[in-house]
Amino acid sequence: MDRSIKVLLAKVGLDPHDKGIKLVARGLRDIGGMEVIYTGLYRSIEDVMQQALQNRVDVIGISVHTGMQMNIFPVLRKDLDTGGNRNIVVIGGGVVPSADVQSLKAAGNISEFFGPSSSIEEIISWIDQALNIEGCSTSV
Repeated sequence: MDRSIKVLLAKVGLDPHDKGIKLVARGLRDIGGMEVIYTGLYRSIEDVMQQALQNRVDVIGISVHTGMQMNIFPVLRKDLDTGGNRNIVVIGGGVVPSADVQSLKAAGNISEFFGPSSSIEEIISWIDQALNIEGCSTSV
């Protein structure tokens, strides 16, 4: 890939907890050399989709602390796939029951989930590997 990896991070719905996602954004940018777009709080799935497509991102990361994960991720993945954007990787973060994470992954709604104990290095490594599998490489 001739450009750095582009990651869109978002908070969907009425979830005001943004400390973790801001730390992830800074780490992906400063340590991982990725281009990061943070949408801010209280976004709709449509807002996230529009931003992702306008910015031609490689990865969308949604942080969830409200229990809405079983609604947000399936709708986002369906909308991406329907619009011909299957190549955009969707990851999650936040506090979500492990059974929900497994269900979302098994259904193909998310590729990976990073909880509070995940390190920035772990997230960067996973993104790099996921995009390399699809024939991309970072230019960090």
